[in-house]
Amino acid sequence: MTRETLLRLVAAAVGGGLLYLAFPPSGLWLLTPVALGLLYACLAVRRPRAAIGALVGGVFGLAFFVPLLPWVGEFVGALPWLALSVVMALYLALFGAMATVTMRLPAAPLWFAACWVAVEWLRSSFPFGGFPWGAAAFSQTDGFFLPVARWFGVPGLSFGLALVGAGVAALVIAFADRGRHTVTAGLAAACLLAPLAVAGLAVATAPSPEGGETVRVVAVQGNVPRLGLDFNAQRRAVLDNHYRETLRLAEDVAAGRRAKPDLILWPENASDISPLDNPDAARLIQSAVSVTGVPIVFGTLLFGPGGRPTNTVLVWETENGLAEPEPSARYDKHIIQPFGEYLPWRDFFAMFSSYADRAGDFRPGTGSAAVPVHTGGSTVMLGVSTCWEVAFDRSPRQAVNDGAQLLFVPTNNATFGDTDMTYQQLAMSQVRAVETGRSVAVAATSGVSALIAPNGEVLTHSEIFTPALLEADLPLRSGQTLAVWLGPGLQWLVVLCAVCGFLYALVRATRFDAFGRRSAEQVNDAVVEDEGTP
Repeated sequence: MTRETLLRLVAAAVGGGLLYLAFPPSGLWLLTPVALGLLYACLAVRRPRAAIGALVGGVFGLAFFVPLLPWVGEFVGALPWLALSVVMALYLALFGAMATVTMRLPAAPLWFAACWVAVEWLRSSFPFGGFPWGAAAFSQTDGFFLPVARWFGVPGLSFGLALVGAGVAALVIAFADRGRHTVTAGLAAACLLAPLAVAGLAVATAPSPEGGETVRVVAVQGNVPRLGLDFNAQRRAVLDNHYRETLRLAEDVAAGRRAKPDLILWPENASDISPLDNPDAARLIQSAVSVTGVPIVFGTLLFGPGGRPTNTVLVWETENGLAEPEPSARYDKHIIQPFGEYLPWRDFFAMFSSYADRAGDFRPGTGSAAVPVHTGGSTVMLGVSTCWEVAFDRSPRQAVNDGAQLLFVPTNNATFGDTDMTYQQLAMSQVRAVETGRSVAVAATSGVSALIAPNGEVLTHSEIFTPALLEADLPLRSGQTLAVWLGPGLQWLVVLCAVCGFLYALVRATRFDAFGRRSAEQVNDAVVEDEGTP
């Protein structure tokens, strides 16, 4: 390995570490464009081979994903954590090779950003439904760039961050070359200033998160008796905890210490004892609804034909002061989690871990992602993205398209212990609030729960592993943001441009001899020739 390659790899590792620090709980959001700018420089300076670009991308990916994902192996050992980190790093190795080739075209920062979005789309889609965790946009919970999500969604925000980082790096490289490439410097400046201008305009025109019709929401965090994969072995204790906190809420309302809410939200797995099959659980939930006089929306497990469960959210309402004997609406989780709620290739993965036998066999749900909840004299359309689903663009977007005025993220993080996972997931909910223009209520069994305004601001939040009652008046919104209206179309366009640019750059770099065959020398020349500046 040459000294130059070693320096690239060291810089790539530093860049990956900086990108990790941009994410919660550190939350140093400005490090995202810095990290991506450093990656751009590693792929641009002195035109490395595509193979070196792949190695650079892979090292960047390992330095990012290994510290980002330890929660995956919290209770199942290091193998799943490290295996997933390596797989995610392979996507960034693909990015490194793809970007290295495509960046030889004019306006290299644009191609860098397009390739970044294309690979984020790929790893968020394949295999087994994809793994969107760690998308660059999810680092921007407090950042200047966050309002861009309202216009262009998570892919657009990631594109803007990559373009800013690449623009700064390209500008520095151009000036370091003693200004000999003024066209490149001009393009780099444009690539830097354009997303900054868009972000500034998005900030200036962002709608007020306040005003209009509101609904008073209480999110209940009952906590769990113990952590780990078997936390729900005491399912009744989990239900009792949430019931107990709800009784405390009713006592506070009766004593005048709290205002009566319009809606009470319990988290995912709050009642893993199905109230449709267990009369004791049904009576307990009915009692909570009756004593508060408020609808309760909660997570449970329901078993259908063949014994396969659904991860379900039920709406339990009141009628003339009496609890309804059955739920008025339900939502079955649409996007179920591989290696948790179901295990693809079960026999194969069982050879590597005894925990494979503990994976579920859940059925995905279908239908609307918004459920009606009757609060007093009005009906609130509550959009649901259960836990894992909030990471996927299509989940909150479908909820809004189905009429959601408010988003609900019921989650259970007890299986991941005291790790960064819950803060990373909360960041996704904040970005989704801006992207959809909706308030978001996050109810977690063990934390962190939060109530979030439509501008992404956390109005109130709980501590982890502590019973809590969170309350706030959340604005109800209707209509679509530009991001929701555009849907996946903009992302697909960027992906298509990146793929076409990559293929064109490959063809452009290919030279044939008189017999239509490439020589080793010609391949080398094609890869390393300088066809312009970064």
